[in-house]
Amino acid sequence: MGVCEEVRALTSVVDRLAQKFPEVPTGVIEDVVQQQHRALDAGSVRDFVPVLVEHAARERLAQ
Repeated sequence: MGVCEEVRALTSVVDRLAQKFPEVPTGVIEDVVQQQHRALDAGSVRDFVPVLVEHAARERLAQ
């Protein structure tokens, strides 16, 4: 997965989480997604990063 595709995928993650958690401001969701992305950014296999970010961010937002 290239950088452009990863950025688009993460934008979609923010959109899906904003629909799932309408009570949470979008800025907070974006911050959580960025934090989770930074935690996984060192990996060399990029294909699953957006999926892993979404899963981790969804768990944090649900708390």
